[in-house]
Amino acid sequence: MANSTTPTPSQKVSYGDEVNIFELIQAHQENAARLSPIEQVKTLVHYSLRGVLSTFSQKYEGYPSGSMVDFACDVCGSPILAVSDLAVHTKDLLATSRCSLLVARDPEDRTDLVITVHGDAVPVLESEKEGIRATYLARHPKAFWVDFGDFQFMRIEPRIVRYVSGVATAILGSGEFSKEEFRTAKIDPIYQYSKPITSHMNKDHAEDTKLIVRHSTSVPVDFAYMLDVDSLGFNVKAGYQENNFKLRVPFPRRAVDRKDVKALIVEMLQAARTL
Repeated sequence: MANSTTPTPSQKVSYGDEVNIFELIQAHQENAARLSPIEQVKTLVHYSLRGVLSTFSQKYEGYPSGSMVDFACDVCGSPILAVSDLAVHTKDLLATSRCSLLVARDPEDRTDLVITVHGDAVPVLESEKEGIRATYLARHPKAFWVDFGDFQFMRIEPRIVRYVSGVATAILGSGEFSKEEFRTAKIDPIYQYSKPITSHMNKDHAEDTKLIVRHSTSVPVDFAYMLDVDSLGFNVKAGYQENNFKLRVPFPRRAVDRKDVKALIVEMLQAARTL
């Protein structure tokens, strides 16, 4: 049910000179349809390519060590690393398996969703290597070095997955999930199409996106760029006067496939143009 302070999408909104943009944003965001926290977290980790790995330093005992690493996820959502025996973090992991992997939805925005996977890094069994190699290369097709003699695959087996959202995604809040909760959570099937959809919309239909955002959220925007897309809607980075912010824009209904996303966007644009 819509908040009483939020205009419905069918109402044409007239903005006064003293509009409180952040009150409008808050009123909209509280009721905007979105994936559940566990779905958001599992989906983001699954489709991310890079994160910050923290290990127990062997060289500087008692101190943590950080490394930027590429990774892919297996069918259960466990991060897979391709590590060199020469790397400091590999030596750390072989000595102490406990580690964490930090993944940020928007590395340039510290107020957006940040996820930390706490777990144990273990070498991938020889019997699994072929399948894991294929999984890794599907996400990192140019990583030819995984076949070098000094490289091996390691799997981070999650124990606790913690998430924290800042101002940009304050509605999500913060919390944590157990190993079993994370393993059994579903991955959103539409999120994988985010890059081609958002690239197309931002390049060729930026004005259309702005119209949709103004109509669907009742928030005035001078510009709006799509960030990502999932089954229930999309997120945008927008601005009004000198204020920049992020907004959730729900679809009228759940999208079932990529073609359906296009149909929903067209439907939302047509609705915006009728007012």
